[in-house]
Amino acid sequence: MSPPLLRGRGDGTPEATIEELRRVRPDLVEPFMAAFPGARATVLGRLWGAFGREPLPGVTARQRAADTLVVTLRQGGRLAAPDVWARRFAQVPEDFTVAGPDGPVRGPAELLARLGLSSSAASRLAAELDNSVDNLALARAANTEGPGPLRDSADAEQAVVDGHPQHPCCRTRTGMSVAEVLAYAPEHHPVTELALLPVRADRWQGTGTWPAELRDGDSYLLPVHPWQRDHVLARHPDLAVAGRTIPARPLLSLRTLAPVADLPGCHIKTALDVQVTNYRRTISPAEAADGPPLSDLVTAAVDKAGYGESLRVLRELGGGAVRIGERASESLATMLRESTDSHLGDDEIAVPLTAVHATGAAVVTGDPVRWLADFAALVLPPALTLLSMGVALEAHGQNTLVVLRDGTPARVLYRDLDGVRVSPRRLAAWGFTLPPLVGTRAGDDMDALRTKLFGALLSGVFSELVDVLARTGAIDPGTLWETVAEAGLRVYAGLPDDGDEAAFFGDALPLKATIAMRLADNPGTAQWTPVPNPLTRYR
Repeated sequence: MSPPLLRGRGDGTPEATIEELRRVRPDLVEPFMAAFPGARATVLGRLWGAFGREPLPGVTARQRAADTLVVTLRQGGRLAAPDVWARRFAQVPEDFTVAGPDGPVRGPAELLARLGLSSSAASRLAAELDNSVDNLALARAANTEGPGPLRDSADAEQAVVDGHPQHPCCRTRTGMSVAEVLAYAPEHHPVTELALLPVRADRWQGTGTWPAELRDGDSYLLPVHPWQRDHVLARHPDLAVAGRTIPARPLLSLRTLAPVADLPGCHIKTALDVQVTNYRRTISPAEAADGPPLSDLVTAAVDKAGYGESLRVLRELGGGAVRIGERASESLATMLRESTDSHLGDDEIAVPLTAVHATGAAVVTGDPVRWLADFAALVLPPALTLLSMGVALEAHGQNTLVVLRDGTPARVLYRDLDGVRVSPRRLAAWGFTLPPLVGTRAGDDMDALRTKLFGALLSGVFSELVDVLARTGAIDPGTLWETVAEAGLRVYAGLPDDGDEAAFFGDALPLKATIAMRLADNPGTAQWTPVPNPLTRYR
């Protein structure tokens, strides 16, 4: 079993992480030390952005004057730094600091401490921020030459070095040692050997279809992430893995992998008891049970709307878990999903939208404005029509992929049905009967459904695309947002006036308040904060 992750302090040189690197990858010590100040500044800048916009305990006022953001603290004193570095996607310099009453604040955990919180959530978040700094520096150290040519879709997933483009905990993997991050994280480009756990039929809880390749007589073979094998199975001496493994490449989400040769047409989503950004990545019984019927429902809605060629859903084919006592284990569970490659033609590649931002739009060919218009024409008609029908996709940059043919958008792929929310009332108006669902994903609060879609697609995907295309192409962001607005107006001209268009062009967009969530008593409950909507001027 690997040792626990040795964290750096987040405000100085992380000696413990360097010590472990000297044991497992001495060639990365110097690149890591060189990357550390920039990684610390990046996380600090993103946290400063949260101080500037999120409903954080300990913040009583914010003021912007003379290009400076000033934050007043409940326990007394003020923090100040240039407002430009609090903006989303800001590329802060590696010497970035926040001015405080006791001098400059250099590290994110130090900035968090200025809130004066003594809760266990605050202590946990401080550790997550330190962990994010270390792993971000490690990622940059291992990718000093930048992304290479993308030979296939897995390469595109592994080209995202910095992780989530807005979250301070962009590279948090609490629970993983440095050696495990190097062995399992996609930005380090490994091939992971998934263990196979034989499960007797009387201990198996499954849903959907389970392939014959993962059966052994009367037993089911459950693919298990090697981290789970080492850290979770040890608590279950009655369970033992088989001799063979499935070599697979980790995709953007870390715990979902593309088999190298086995299970053609499938990706494998594994349970992983590791904190990644906001959540510990286990698989609940509700998620496993709802995946196949939701796949059928959303696919049928896309087809009925007439957009089956421009948007394709990567269906969740089946899932399984080991029953521990009377319950299906969330930690020993796996889901099988259609692979991206099963929806690709010759000379096509599927690229997560976050990877377009992460690679500096290296995958974009031709006129960037035309490229964005082509993408908007593919994604907005089905996404906005589905919302009108009662289906809200969580279409953020990890779940949403653009299929490129010679660098030009050809279609859009959507994955991970667990984030979908549905309105029974709207679906019924289109002739759909909601299938039995275990999870709490159905409801007729349309503001909640709009938040789900627009918080992901507009605050996420399109904001990322406008940022990177404007920056790399020296284009006025307004020109790019106008392109998005025109595509939206064309769609809404053919849809009923049900309030969706008003929200699309409203004064504010919802942005997930990730730091407020991490500081809350229930960090798994989504919180949102409003940000200015650049589409408002075109309504």
